[in-house]
Amino acid sequence: MYSAGIRTSFAIGLSNAKCYYYHSTRWCHKNVTGRVLSIPINTACNSQGTCDDCFKGVRHEGEPEGKFEEIGGFKCYVGTPAGDYPKDKVVLFFTDVFGLKLNNNLLLVDDFARNGFKTIAPDILNDDPIIEMGASFDRDAWFVKHGRDSWIPVVDGVVEALKTRGVTRFGTTGYCFGAPPAFYLALKNESHVTVLAHPSRLEVPGDFERYKAESKAPLLINSCEVDRAFPQESQAIADQVLGDGKFTPGYERLYWKGCTHGFAVRGDLSDPKIKAGKEGAFEASVKFYKKYL
Repeated sequence: MYSAGIRTSFAIGLSNAKCYYYHSTRWCHKNVTGRVLSIPINTACNSQGTCDDCFKGVRHEGEPEGKFEEIGGFKCYVGTPAGDYPKDKVVLFFTDVFGLKLNNNLLLVDDFARNGFKTIAPDILNDDPIIEMGASFDRDAWFVKHGRDSWIPVVDGVVEALKTRGVTRFGTTGYCFGAPPAFYLALKNESHVTVLAHPSRLEVPGDFERYKAESKAPLLINSCEVDRAFPQESQAIADQVLGDGKFTPGYERLYWKGCTHGFAVRGDLSDPKIKAGKEGAFEASVKFYKKYL
């Protein structure tokens, strides 16, 4: 049985929201407080392949259980399983634009570790995440600073360092901004399993055609109903390229009705559909790793 680890949830306008988390064989809850992440953006979708929902969401509170450490000279947040676990396997967690400053991301790293996978989130934003900006925030300028050349050295450096520690199999999970780093390792066949949730900045169909031609890593995509960065048209194209057995290593795409881009990290869990989507996407990810990693 997997441990969902949904320990906190906050809804817009709530000052005393209910938190749910899975412990042993029962659901538990406690009262917590939180606040909304929302950065005003003037346009719906920009040239970088992102959308308004990439920059807003709901902050989840809880006490992270992992630790920060340097791996290959790069800052990482590391979640380590409490019991015995395979030391030759690691899940690399590639964050959204809020990076390691957002508690939600740290809690998800802990959740994967709780399910038996050592999980490492490299700081692919180089200590320059989006935290809270006003209406004057220039996201195009921010993305210029955070192109492939900014995160490739981090990803490669962490992978090479982990190999010297005996890691031979890598799973990746990419949320929104983290999708291209996950594809990058899969296309190099450095990683062995890829999981995406509401991905952004992928070229459709180009990146999926390359994935089919070059990668050997099974791919799971957690997609949703409202997503300008990865809309239903793009979801259908991904299925056309990889589905129906066309990608022999393994391909699945799950569709979470009633959910919006960002639901798997920053969703408002007072909404039953988003709560079900977040929990379902996490469970599906864990099962996919258990099957293929």
